[in-house]
Amino acid sequence: MVDVTVQVSDDLAKRIQPIGDWLPTVLELSLVGFRTPATETASDIIEFLATDPSLEEVLDYYVSEEAQARLQRLLALNQAGMLGPAEQLELDELERIEHIMIMLKAKTADCSAQT
Repeated sequence: MVDVTVQVSDDLAKRIQPIGDWLPTVLELSLVGFRTPATETASDIIEFLATDPSLEEVLDYYVSEEAQARLQRLLALNQAGMLGPAEQLELDELERIEHIMIMLKAKTADCSAQT
């Protein structure tokens, strides 16, 4: 892992402080692309992490039923060979978000096991 030092204003530092532990995940989610309806899913996750959840809350967290249904629909269309370019982009972004959450939960589970 690489340490990164960034200079930010005092105001931004105060706003970042509550999500300090989650900042790498927030940054990764921010880089997803925000070009499709996947934006809402990434924003929901960022808002959840901004509440400074406990390890248990992270492990219990799931995206909305709407987001899960949308992913299932896109996967079904993909399997049927019926995905358009915009839908393919959205599916790719949702899969990246899902991967980020899987990695976050795995890391969180590891932290929980050590405490």
